[in-house]
Amino acid sequence: MTKPPHILLVEAPYYAHIAEMLRRGAERAIAAAGATCEIVSVPGAFELPAAIAFAARGNRRFDGFVALACVIRGETTHYDHICAETSRALQELAVREELALGFGVLTVENETQALVRAPPEGRDKGGEAARACLAMIALKRALAGDRA
Repeated sequence: MTKPPHILLVEAPYYAHIAEMLRRGAERAIAAAGATCEIVSVPGAFELPAAIAFAARGNRRFDGFVALACVIRGETTHYDHICAETSRALQELAVREELALGFGVLTVENETQALVRAPPEGRDKGGEAARACLAMIALKRALAGDRA
């Protein structure tokens, strides 16, 4: 029998109240699946890929990773760069390192949109990212011939 997945949640609490909702949703989804998790924080969304790379490099402690953050559009093009580069880096990391990775990075125009998407009682994007990670762990195990 395969051991339950152990997942690293990497959160960027730049908007702490939104990050907390995303994290609660992710933790709830992980617990519901009988999996376990650890949590680390990074300064902002841009640092998510590096933190996951640090944890994944030569380490078999984690079966998967969930990136959680919120990026809200401001008055400059900074938003566009952060969203594009964070997404690109996470996708490249997942493919290159063969990681099960759930993408829970909200990219919104304003706080109101985030407050609809983040709560576990709402659209539960943190839970959605955790469930995606769990699904990719199961797929990876199945393709490797393990029982998921």
